[in-house]
Amino acid sequence: MMFWISAISKSLLQQHRRLMVLLLIGVVLPWGIFLKASSEIREGEGFPGDQWTLQWLHTRATPALDQLFLLLTRLGGPPVMATLAGLIASLLIWRRQRRHAWFFSVAVGGAAALNIVAKLLLGRVRPALWVSLAPETTPSFPSGHAMGSAALVLTLGLLLARSRWRGLLWGLGALFVLGVGVSRLYLGVHYPSDVLAGWIASVGWVSGVHLLFSPYLRELEQLIHPRHHSLRP
Repeated sequence: MMFWISAISKSLLQQHRRLMVLLLIGVVLPWGIFLKASSEIREGEGFPGDQWTLQWLHTRATPALDQLFLLLTRLGGPPVMATLAGLIASLLIWRRQRRHAWFFSVAVGGAAALNIVAKLLLGRVRPALWVSLAPETTPSFPSGHAMGSAALVLTLGLLLARSRWRGLLWGLGALFVLGVGVSRLYLGVHYPSDVLAGWIASVGWVSGVHLLFSPYLRELEQLIHPRHHSLRP
Protein backbone atom coordinates (compact mmCIF):
# COMPACT_ATOMS: atom_id res chain seq x y z
CA MET A 1 0.00 0.00 0.00
CA MET A 2 2.74 2.45 0.97
CA PHE A 3 4.71 1.53 -2.15
CA TRP A 4 1.62 2.26 -4.29
CA ILE A 5 1.10 5.67 -2.67
CA SER A 6 4.79 6.47 -3.05
CA ALA A 7 4.73 5.54 -6.73
CA ILE A 8 1.68 7.74 -7.38
CA SER A 9 3.27 10.66 -5.51
CA LYS A 10 6.47 10.29 -7.54
CA SER A 11 4.49 10.18 -10.78
CA LEU A 12 2.51 13.29 -9.87
CA LEU A 13 5.69 15.12 -8.91
CA GLN A 14 7.32 14.29 -12.24
CA GLN A 15 4.30 15.28 -14.34
CA HIS A 16 3.24 18.36 -12.39
CA ARG A 17 6.46 19.44 -10.70
CA ARG A 18 5.85 23.20 -10.59
CA LEU A 19 2.23 22.80 -9.54
CA MET A 20 3.14 20.41 -6.72
CA VAL A 21 5.92 22.68 -5.49
CA LEU A 22 3.57 25.67 -5.48
CA LEU A 23 0.87 23.73 -3.64
CA LEU A 24 3.14 22.14 -1.03
CA ILE A 25 5.65 24.92 -0.34
CA GLY A 26 3.56 27.95 -1.28
CA VAL A 27 0.16 26.97 0.10
CA VAL A 28 -0.05 23.82 2.23
CA LEU A 29 3.10 24.31 4.33
CA PRO A 30 2.55 28.02 5.15
CA TRP A 31 -1.10 27.49 6.06
CA GLY A 32 -0.25 24.46 8.16
CA ILE A 33 2.31 26.47 10.15
CA PHE A 34 0.00 29.47 10.48
CA LEU A 35 -2.95 27.39 11.70
CA LYS A 36 -0.72 25.58 14.19
CA ALA A 37 0.59 28.89 15.54
CA SER A 38 -2.95 30.28 15.70
CA SER A 39 -4.03 27.24 17.71
CA GLU A 40 -1.23 27.86 20.21
CA ILE A 41 -2.23 31.51 20.54
CA ARG A 42 -5.89 30.60 20.99
CA GLU A 43 -4.95 28.27 23.83
CA GLY A 44 -3.05 31.10 25.51
CA GLU A 45 0.38 29.59 25.05
CA GLY A 46 3.42 31.69 24.22
CA PHE A 47 6.40 30.88 22.04
CA PRO A 48 9.98 30.29 23.22
CA GLY A 49 12.22 33.29 22.70
CA ASP A 50 9.47 35.86 22.18
CA GLN A 51 10.19 38.01 25.21
CA TRP A 52 13.93 37.33 25.24
CA THR A 53 14.26 38.62 21.65
CA LEU A 54 12.40 41.81 22.47
CA GLN A 55 14.52 42.46 25.54
CA TRP A 56 17.70 41.82 23.56
CA LEU A 57 16.70 44.34 20.90
CA HIS A 58 15.66 46.92 23.48
CA THR A 59 19.05 46.83 25.21
CA ARG A 60 20.62 47.89 21.89
CA ALA A 61 18.36 50.89 21.32
CA THR A 62 19.98 54.17 20.25
CA PRO A 63 18.51 57.52 19.09
CA ALA A 64 19.64 56.78 15.51
CA LEU A 65 17.99 53.36 15.51
CA ASP A 66 14.86 54.91 17.03
CA GLN A 67 14.52 57.22 14.03
CA LEU A 68 15.33 54.49 11.50
CA PHE A 69 12.78 52.02 12.81
CA LEU A 70 10.12 54.69 13.31
CA LEU A 71 10.54 55.57 9.63
CA LEU A 72 10.36 51.93 8.54
CA THR A 73 7.28 51.25 10.64
CA ARG A 74 5.55 54.30 9.10
CA LEU A 75 6.47 53.22 5.57
CA GLY A 76 5.12 49.73 6.26
CA GLY A 77 1.95 50.98 7.94
CA PRO A 78 -1.60 50.81 6.53
CA PRO A 79 -1.77 54.42 5.17
CA VAL A 80 1.37 54.13 3.03
CA MET A 81 0.74 50.51 2.00
CA ALA A 82 -2.90 51.20 1.07
CA THR A 83 -1.92 54.29 -0.95
CA LEU A 84 0.84 52.41 -2.79
CA ALA A 85 -1.44 49.44 -3.47
CA GLY A 86 -4.13 51.76 -4.84
CA LEU A 87 -1.64 53.44 -7.17
CA ILE A 88 -0.35 50.11 -8.48
CA ALA A 89 -3.87 48.74 -9.03
CA SER A 90 -4.87 51.96 -10.81
CA LEU A 91 -1.79 51.77 -13.04
CA LEU A 92 -2.63 48.19 -14.01
CA ILE A 93 -6.21 49.20 -14.87
CA TRP A 94 -4.98 52.21 -16.84
CA ARG A 95 -2.70 49.90 -18.85
CA ARG A 96 -5.71 47.60 -19.46
CA GLN A 97 -4.11 44.75 -17.55
CA ARG A 98 -7.36 43.90 -15.83
CA ARG A 99 -6.47 40.32 -14.95
CA HIS A 100 -3.28 41.51 -13.27
CA ALA A 101 -5.23 44.26 -11.53
CA TRP A 102 -7.69 41.71 -10.16
CA PHE A 103 -4.88 39.45 -9.01
CA PHE A 104 -3.07 42.31 -7.30
CA SER A 105 -6.22 43.61 -5.61
CA VAL A 106 -7.39 40.21 -4.34
CA ALA A 107 -3.90 39.24 -3.15
CA VAL A 108 -3.09 42.46 -1.31
CA GLY A 109 -6.62 43.42 -0.24
CA GLY A 110 -7.41 39.86 0.81
CA ALA A 111 -4.29 39.71 2.96
CA ALA A 112 -5.36 42.89 4.74
CA ALA A 113 -8.86 41.51 5.34
CA LEU A 114 -7.47 38.19 6.55
CA ASN A 115 -5.22 40.01 9.00
CA ILE A 116 -8.15 41.90 10.50
CA VAL A 117 -10.21 38.72 10.88
CA ALA A 118 -7.32 36.83 12.50
CA LYS A 119 -6.70 39.65 14.97
CA LEU A 120 -10.36 39.76 15.98
CA LEU A 121 -10.65 35.98 16.35
CA LEU A 122 -7.43 35.46 18.32
CA GLY A 123 -7.21 38.73 20.25
CA ARG A 124 -3.63 38.31 21.42
CA VAL A 125 -2.57 41.11 23.77
CA ARG A 126 0.44 43.11 22.63
CA PRO A 127 3.71 42.97 24.58
CA ALA A 128 4.12 45.63 27.28
CA LEU A 129 7.75 45.25 28.32
CA TRP A 130 8.47 49.00 28.06
CA VAL A 131 6.78 52.22 26.92
CA SER A 132 6.86 52.10 23.12
CA LEU A 133 7.73 55.06 20.89
CA ALA A 134 4.80 54.04 18.66
CA PRO A 135 2.19 52.41 20.92
CA GLU A 136 -0.63 50.29 19.49
CA THR A 137 -3.97 49.23 20.97
CA THR A 138 -5.26 46.66 18.47
CA PRO A 139 -4.68 42.89 18.89
CA SER A 140 -1.17 41.66 18.21
CA PHE A 141 -1.37 38.43 16.19
CA PRO A 142 -0.50 38.40 13.32
CA SER A 143 1.45 41.58 12.59
CA GLY A 144 -0.43 43.73 10.10
CA HIS A 145 2.71 45.62 9.10
CA ALA A 146 4.60 42.39 8.41
CA MET A 147 1.70 40.78 6.58
CA GLY A 148 0.80 43.83 4.50
CA SER A 149 4.33 44.66 3.38
CA ALA A 150 5.10 41.00 2.56
CA ALA A 151 1.87 40.59 0.58
CA LEU A 152 2.50 43.72 -1.48
CA VAL A 153 6.14 42.87 -2.26
CA LEU A 154 5.40 39.22 -3.04
CA THR A 155 2.47 40.08 -5.31
CA LEU A 156 4.44 42.76 -7.13
CA GLY A 157 7.33 40.34 -7.49
CA LEU A 158 5.08 37.73 -9.10
CA LEU A 159 3.68 40.32 -11.51
CA LEU A 160 7.19 41.35 -12.54
CA ALA A 161 8.64 37.84 -12.55
CA ARG A 162 9.74 38.21 -16.19
CA SER A 163 11.10 41.71 -15.86
CA ARG A 164 14.84 42.27 -16.18
CA TRP A 165 14.60 44.20 -12.90
CA ARG A 166 13.15 41.26 -10.98
CA GLY A 167 16.41 40.53 -9.12
CA LEU A 168 16.69 44.11 -7.88
CA LEU A 169 13.01 44.16 -6.93
CA TRP A 170 13.22 40.91 -4.95
CA GLY A 171 16.39 42.07 -3.18
CA LEU A 172 15.12 45.52 -2.20
CA GLY A 173 11.68 44.14 -1.43
CA ALA A 174 13.07 41.48 0.91
CA LEU A 175 15.17 44.09 2.74
CA PHE A 176 12.14 46.35 3.11
CA VAL A 177 9.91 43.56 4.44
CA LEU A 178 12.64 42.47 6.86
CA GLY A 179 13.19 46.05 8.02
CA VAL A 180 9.48 46.61 8.63
CA GLY A 181 9.23 43.37 10.59
CA VAL A 182 12.25 44.15 12.76
CA SER A 183 10.92 47.66 13.39
CA ARG A 184 7.81 46.19 15.03
CA LEU A 185 10.01 44.17 17.37
CA TYR A 186 12.39 47.05 18.09
CA LEU A 187 9.45 49.28 19.01
CA GLY A 188 8.09 46.58 21.31
CA VAL A 189 4.61 46.38 19.77
CA HIS A 190 4.85 42.82 18.44
CA TYR A 191 6.31 39.50 19.46
CA PRO A 192 8.61 37.75 16.95
CA SER A 193 5.92 35.09 16.48
CA ASP A 194 3.47 37.83 15.38
CA VAL A 195 5.84 39.00 12.67
CA LEU A 196 6.76 35.50 11.48
CA ALA A 197 3.08 34.54 11.36
CA GLY A 198 2.35 37.64 9.26
CA TRP A 199 5.04 36.72 6.74
CA ILE A 200 3.95 33.08 6.58
CA ALA A 201 0.27 33.95 6.16
CA SER A 202 1.14 36.32 3.31
CA VAL A 203 3.06 33.60 1.50
CA GLY A 204 0.16 31.16 1.88
CA TRP A 205 -2.49 33.66 0.82
CA VAL A 206 -0.67 35.24 -2.13
CA SER A 207 0.48 31.83 -3.42
CA GLY A 208 -3.08 30.54 -3.27
CA VAL A 209 -4.43 33.56 -5.15
CA HIS A 210 -1.61 33.23 -7.68
CA LEU A 211 -2.67 29.63 -8.26
CA LEU A 212 -6.24 30.73 -9.01
CA PHE A 213 -5.13 33.40 -11.51
CA SER A 214 -2.46 31.35 -13.27
CA PRO A 215 -2.48 28.50 -15.84
CA TYR A 216 -1.77 26.19 -12.90
CA LEU A 217 -5.51 26.26 -12.11
CA ARG A 218 -6.36 24.37 -15.31
CA GLU A 219 -3.53 21.94 -14.58
CA LEU A 220 -4.94 21.42 -11.09
CA GLU A 221 -8.41 20.79 -12.51
CA GLN A 222 -6.98 18.18 -14.88
CA LEU A 223 -5.17 16.57 -11.96
CA ILE A 224 -8.37 16.34 -9.88
CA HIS A 225 -10.75 15.38 -12.73
CA PRO A 226 -8.62 13.67 -15.39
CA ARG A 227 -11.51 11.75 -16.97
CA HIS A 228 -13.67 14.85 -17.29
CA HIS A 229 -10.98 16.67 -19.25
CA SER A 230 -10.05 13.67 -21.37
CA LEU A 231 -13.62 13.49 -22.69
CA ARG A 232 -13.53 17.04 -24.01
CA PRO A 233 -13.26 17.32 -27.83
